[in-house]
Amino acid sequence: MQIYEELVARGLIAQVTDEKEIKELINSGNAVFYIGFDPTADSLHVGHFMTLCLMKRLQMAGNKPIALLGGGTGMIGDPSGKTDMRKMLTKEDIDHNIECFRKQMSRFIEFGEDKARMVNNADWLLKLNYVELLREVGACFSVNNMLRAECYKQRMERGLTFLEFNYMIMQSYDFLELYRRYGCNLQFGGDDQWSNMLGGTELIRKKLSRDAYAMTITLLLNSEGKKMGKTVSGAVWLDPEKTTPYDFYQYWRNIDDADVLKCIRMLTFLPLDEIDRMNDWEGAKLNEAKEILGYELTGLVHGKEAADKAQEAARNIFSQGSSENMPVCMIGEEDLKDGAIDILSMLVKSSLSESRNEARRAVTQGGVSVDGQKITDPFASFAGERLKGDGVVLKKGKKSFKKIVLS
Repeated sequence: MQIYEELVARGLIAQVTDEKEIKELINSGNAVFYIGFDPTADSLHVGHFMTLCLMKRLQMAGNKPIALLGGGTGMIGDPSGKTDMRKMLTKEDIDHNIECFRKQMSRFIEFGEDKARMVNNADWLLKLNYVELLREVGACFSVNNMLRAECYKQRMERGLTFLEFNYMIMQSYDFLELYRRYGCNLQFGGDDQWSNMLGGTELIRKKLSRDAYAMTITLLLNSEGKKMGKTVSGAVWLDPEKTTPYDFYQYWRNIDDADVLKCIRMLTFLPLDEIDRMNDWEGAKLNEAKEILGYELTGLVHGKEAADKAQEAARNIFSQGSSENMPVCMIGEEDLKDGAIDILSMLVKSSLSESRNEARRAVTQGGVSVDGQKITDPFASFAGERLKGDGVVLKKGKKSFKKIVLS
């Protein structure tokens, strides 16, 4: 099976233009493709992880990736899939986030001469003269067509700023610039990016020629991958300081039964015939598939040693009640009030709950325990002395644990 057919079999491709040409380009290893990453946070998350895995697959097949960091587009913000305008980031924030992205991407993609490139669209977007840009590309875009685009339609009722309206033009200009600089002939993105990406394809064809290799492909990231990247506690980050290897493992270990094989196909590098043999797994065997998923993905993101420890800790906790290798939340004296900390603060501080309201519901519904004792009083508190040394084991639900230790 060639790489394009494998991407289809793994459920990664949602929609393409010029399928015959794209298939030949990818299967021959002649694709120079880009995927954009707007630096809206200081860590990549699971949604990005799916994209990085795809880049890695294509690079292994001989194609050349370009990781485009949105130092320019990040100053505007993509309205796609958003009900409100993004928070405006400072240039300093964006530059910091870009450096964090660079380090994390290098774990997945091999960058270097004649390998993969990492570029920043601030290098050209921030130098553009507005009038010159209008003269060069303005006539290539129909306002009527832009307003019909799904990424704008869903914002029209709540209000779409002129700032955000320009995002499609900037993203399209990126493709043109990458084509000119590096011979980039293919772009990838989530299916919420379809309108923006078509804009880039049409811009190149209008500016250069109808015969130019300017093709578009989208990945099934919005309806599937982005859903997989959300939890009740917010995004699942690739930075171990934000989401520990144990929590990362547990996230995948606890996904819905209906999603486990889908995730294994889309995200792991296990052979498809090995995955197909799991199709009929149920009950305990399905739990084994979840362990395989959690272990494989934790190894990809954090390394084999971290994956081994996370799996061992999870098995010890659930089979023996052991707290060895359990993830730890350190609190300080500043977190105490009158020498104690309340249960709601412990849940929020440990990231087992996103807010105090969510924590209160978990407590009153009987879903929280400390050292095996169920806590139903939302005003319960624990003396700092009790949290010293080995600390206490805080549990929410059946599978979420944290050891709380006072430093």
